[in-house]
Amino acid sequence: MPLALIKPARSTLASGGFSRALVLSVVLMSHTAHADEESRSRPQAPLSMGFRFMETTGEELFASACQACHMPDGKGAVGAGTYPSLVQNSNLESGGYPLHVVVRGQRAMPPVGAMMSDAQVAAVVNYVRTHFGNQYQDAVSADDVKLVRPEK
Repeated sequence: MPLALIKPARSTLASGGFSRALVLSVVLMSHTAHADEESRSRPQAPLSMGFRFMETTGEELFASACQACHMPDGKGAVGAGTYPSLVQNSNLESGGYPLHVVVRGQRAMPPVGAMMSDAQVAAVVNYVRTHFGNQYQDAVSADDVKLVRPEK
């Protein structure tokens, strides 16, 4: 084929492709910046150091120990494992059940209560039982936790 018959390809820049790509990238960067700003505006609990949790409130403890699996909204997740939803969960009606699960663990859930004081376990259990659509107002106490802990 003679070179004179070969026509140059139409430039993407000339067709407006570059303009569309530029607008799309600005929109995506703006959305990402907004999401980053929104996540920074939420209070973040500092990570605990060592083998013990430092947080004291149920909300802080949930953020540090629970929400990675049960998700920030308590709806749970499915992926490498199945993490049950805590939303309107009738299993939480009796305070003894979540105390036992937090302190001793169950199936894939480790006994995170081993890294918490009795007061911390009570705080996080009370938090879960009064949030995520749960309205179980009969609070558990640190003394209740003592009864669930394994004897040494």
